[in-house]
Amino acid sequence: MFKKFKDNITDIAFSAVYYAENALSTASGKEKKRAAITFLIEKLSLPYPIRPIVTILFSNFIDKAIEKAVDYMNQVKYED
Repeated sequence: MFKKFKDNITDIAFSAVYYAENALSTASGKEKKRAAITFLIEKLSLPYPIRPIVTILFSNFIDKAIEKAVDYMNQVKYED
């Protein structure tokens, strides 16, 4: 049941990290992570009252998806 939802989170995480890097290029990593998480939650197309609940229930998974996307982006950046 949650497999597709988690896959959606993982896919959006890459866009969220890209957005945060471009929008907050001089900000700290912590600020960029917060911006990426906010972006991700907004893109999930969930009703507003449900967003805080989903954020709490999936916070660990969201953090890991963001970190995975950051690692991937850094790896690609240094390969070029």
